[in-house]
Amino acid sequence: MRIKKGDLVKKIAGKDKGKQGKVLRTIPSEGKIVVQDMNIVKKHQKARRQGERGQRVEIAAPFDASNAMVVCPSCGKATRSSYKLVGDKKVRECKKCGKEF
Repeated sequence: MRIKKGDLVKKIAGKDKGKQGKVLRTIPSEGKIVVQDMNIVKKHQKARRQGERGQRVEIAAPFDASNAMVVCPSCGKATRSSYKLVGDKKVRECKKCGKEF
């Protein structure tokens, strides 16, 4: 998976198509990501203590990583990324402008 935690991504398919957000968590085994303020679902929480009320909490649910593209920090466009070797380290680069990120 070429999307990492902390990346800025743009949703390219689904109900939040066109929105941008920061990746909060990746789930590589399932190929899913959790993005801030995207794919919001309501979760019903049960009351934990006596006298406390149950509530509905809005959380960001995971969605498939193939429905998002990384936004390049230098050119600001949604792009694919590729890896290149610099010395003995692998770095990601933008396919549109060619700069590292």
